[in-house]
Amino acid sequence: MIKSPAMNTDPSNLIHNAKFFSELSEAACEKLAKLSRRKSVKKRDILFMEGAKGDAIYLLVSGSLQLVKTNPDGKETVIKTVKEGELFAEVILFEKPRYPVTAIARTEAEVIELPRAGFLNLLNEEEFRNDFMAMLMAKQRYLAERIQQLTSMDVEERFTEFLREHYGEKAVITPDLSKKDIASAIGATPETFSRLLQKIEKHGGFRWNGKSIQIDPDFWDRF
Repeated sequence: MIKSPAMNTDPSNLIHNAKFFSELSEAACEKLAKLSRRKSVKKRDILFMEGAKGDAIYLLVSGSLQLVKTNPDGKETVIKTVKEGELFAEVILFEKPRYPVTAIARTEAEVIELPRAGFLNLLNEEEFRNDFMAMLMAKQRYLAERIQQLTSMDVEERFTEFLREHYGEKAVITPDLSKKDIASAIGATPETFSRLLQKIEKHGGFRWNGKSIQIDPDFWDRF
């Protein structure tokens, strides 16, 4: 069993604290909590497979997962690295009820599982449906803006933004993902990412020694 401070937290609080559900009423969050169940996932375990029937959506409580898409030639591409407190697989609620990606745990993780059938039943309630649809539209606008922003960034900017979003502007960061996984998450090959790290370290203020990254304040000021 994965030990986490979140294990003792009420599910309705975890759901309400999630960014996606933050605007829902406490009553609505309690309804979702009654549907939910906790699930522990070991490192490298597959939570769900691309193409499998989508029976549930998920909220990441702790750990790190990646959503991976397999191309026709068999090559895997990381679509997204899921952060703690983030909802994922919600696409099965409104589109084809099959997972469009594979979810792989990159560390030990804990999720809250919300069954699709129960969620759809809640959407039949007008008040819950109106709250949820308003949030969904806001999220779609954010994603469109985010895609536009990321496509305008070079690989160094994408890497810096990845560190900032996942770990904050800290002086010492201990990544829970391998360099290969981070490279994939920012849309770079391992070779390109290796050259990028050499370039950044040469500029100063950034050192990746072993499992830890030491970062000077002026590194963050550059971006």
